[in-house]
Amino acid sequence: MQLNLSSQTSRFVQRCPITAPRRPGTGGRASAPRSVRVRAEVIEIPHGFKKASPKGDLVLIKIADAEKASMGGVLLPEKARVKPTCGDVAGLGDGRVGTQVREFFVKEGQTVLYNKFGIGATDILLDGVDYTMIREDDLIGIMPHSQATALDVPELQPLGDRILLKVLEPPDMTSGGVFLPITAKERPMVGVVVRKGPGRLEEDGTRKPVKVEPEDRVLYFKWAGDNMETPAGEKFVVVHESDVLCHI
Repeated sequence: MQLNLSSQTSRFVQRCPITAPRRPGTGGRASAPRSVRVRAEVIEIPHGFKKASPKGDLVLIKIADAEKASMGGVLLPEKARVKPTCGDVAGLGDGRVGTQVREFFVKEGQTVLYNKFGIGATDILLDGVDYTMIREDDLIGIMPHSQATALDVPELQPLGDRILLKVLEPPDMTSGGVFLPITAKERPMVGVVVRKGPGRLEEDGTRKPVKVEPEDRVLYFKWAGDNMETPAGEKFVVVHESDVLCHI
């Protein structure tokens, strides 16, 4: 059985239970309704459904498995495992948004990264497998392969009008030669462009190109973007083009 999913699914399943057929010998009464259960903000699809098809500009993502060991090989207890923020694209919507039909940039089978706070995402448990449903515009970027880790951050392909920046750390001393403690350092605001997205999708279906190029050095809004760090300590941030203040 297949279930069609839309951006209204989370509200729909909470107010419209799936009712089981009437059973013989119950006096015509319907058996207890088989509702889609919502627990811990996860929509649990009833047994019997094996496939889900997103609608509109939604992307269905099979969430990656949580890492069971640290980079150093230390086994992590269940409570210490961080919920993954990437997964493989399991399905794409029909692209219909209003009167327009949009073309997706991501493809089925690609591994994508999304916001660690799950902004705009709806988590789904389907046939015992964890998925999340999210608009393509809310995806951060495409990772180079499945089960990607922090090691692969430098290879991230940003989506939309996003830009991957390598963060340039502030100096350790003032111009007068005074060493600065970590607490006195300003939050980084300067980065070098590593890679840019295909551009924001306009209402007419065209994309507006991002006006920066790799190797450009830019100043960006202090609190903007999604910050990431590799095991080697290299810091990266993905920001929207509108968060770039100027070239320097």
